[in-house]
Amino acid sequence: MTIKTFLNTTIAATVLLTAAPIMAQDAELPAADVPSLDGKTIGVTVIGTDHHWDLMAYRGQIDELESLGAEVIALDAGRSDQTQVSQIQTLIAQRPDAIIQQLGNIDVLDPWLKRIEQAGIPLFTVDTATPYAVNQSTSDNYSIGAQLALQIVKDMNGEGKIAVFNGFYSVPVCKVRYDQLKYVLESYPEIEIIEPELRDVIPNTVQSAYSDTSDMLTQYGEDSGLKAVWGCWDVPMIGATQAIADSGRTDVKTYGVDGSPEYVEMVADPDSPAGAVAAQQPYAIGQQAARNVAMYLGDEEIPPFSFLPAVLITKDNADETAAPFLPGAAGETSGGETEGGSSSN
Repeated sequence: MTIKTFLNTTIAATVLLTAAPIMAQDAELPAADVPSLDGKTIGVTVIGTDHHWDLMAYRGQIDELESLGAEVIALDAGRSDQTQVSQIQTLIAQRPDAIIQQLGNIDVLDPWLKRIEQAGIPLFTVDTATPYAVNQSTSDNYSIGAQLALQIVKDMNGEGKIAVFNGFYSVPVCKVRYDQLKYVLESYPEIEIIEPELRDVIPNTVQSAYSDTSDMLTQYGEDSGLKAVWGCWDVPMIGATQAIADSGRTDVKTYGVDGSPEYVEMVADPDSPAGAVAAQQPYAIGQQAARNVAMYLGDEEIPPFSFLPAVLITKDNADETAAPFLPGAAGETSGGETEGGSSSN
């Protein structure tokens, strides 16, 4: 595969490609001419697999690596930053031919990702931006954050209040999405983010979000101007949406990112307060990370980022966009936790 072909087939200039064929979260990448990994050992460390996005990306890496002939050392940190650090130490000691690292708290991880580089082991990441990686496979979170923010502005008619869940700002993709929300809102001074921000947590994410949103609805009644609840991922939005529905409020909508089947189902329901979700392709993202490893070890040139397309599912377009992401169509369902990482991220 030439670099030109690689760029044309795997890099999306704009992420929200509703005109392109829509793939499910567990859809596979098209077949490609990728070097074999026979005789190679590849380490994979992931912060957790209890959230649908994380599990699909993890599976995508392992399935693709094994299909290319690699021996895979696959490690799941179970939502513990320190466990993931220990896994990285273990992998460095075992000296695989490459390591793929998925998500987690960048403040904790970066010194250890640097050690991977210093050990001479090529590092590839999934949804982790770090200067020590050869390549990061991800969605274009800048476009995701901006497009979702613009949808919120449209639904709010350019004025009102937003409640924001901001518990995982140290996770790079969450930081980008939140920064993009704030950047867009700079052009709409009649929209206000409520302070203090709400804090999404792990475990009990849905239950906690339900409680926090219920309290917010009590504090900000129907005449307060509260119109939206935002999260950098969509599992807390499941709880927030349920709280709004149970309150009987029709003036507040929720917005999130990932495309967890349960939340997509809420967005597709015309009677649900779920307003929109940016749905990603985690399985394909995981596959792309594995292919990047194979190309790099096969002495092919690869870019520093591989962006996979996502789709913005809204109330207006759900009939055309939601089906591949709904429960059953998208394979495994969410375990109710975050792509973001542990309780410290």
